[in-house]
Amino acid sequence: MFRAFIVGVFIAMVGGLAGVASAQGTQVAFGNVSQDSSLPVEVTADSLDVDQNDGTAIFSGNVLIGQGEMRLSAPRVTVVYLKDNSGIDRLQATGGVTLVSGEDAAEASQADYNVQTGMIDMQGDVLLVQGRSALTAEKMIVDTKAGTARMSGRVKTVLQPESAN
Repeated sequence: MFRAFIVGVFIAMVGGLAGVASAQGTQVAFGNVSQDSSLPVEVTADSLDVDQNDGTAIFSGNVLIGQGEMRLSAPRVTVVYLKDNSGIDRLQATGGVTLVSGEDAAEASQADYNVQTGMIDMQGDVLLVQGRSALTAEKMIVDTKAGTARMSGRVKTVLQPESAN
């Protein structure tokens, strides 16, 4: 529903289209500033299941994860801890994921966030919204430390002319 709304608003805004651009891959800025992956990770959810044997915790139901200015939400997130249990290795979100950093927002079917490297791999019908611009692709890798993202897999956007004042 969110995707249909965003796409509908986007199409309504473009009115005088300049053209459609498609490419195999493109790099874009993501978020207002670089994200510090050493910041604490706060997780809220409806339920939690912990498995001491494999070092995972599964949060489910309205999961919201915050780290600094970044927010990630999904129906289910698996937290994989470092082998020595000294911290979080990665977060694996599934069931429809929304990632927000500053004024930028992205959606995908799933996401894998490597907390140590600050890289987020989003896959499956990716939609990136940045102000009045929107891009779609099959995959997007976000480098939270650099504040950039690389989209690949049939990237598509609509380019808009500057509005005359």
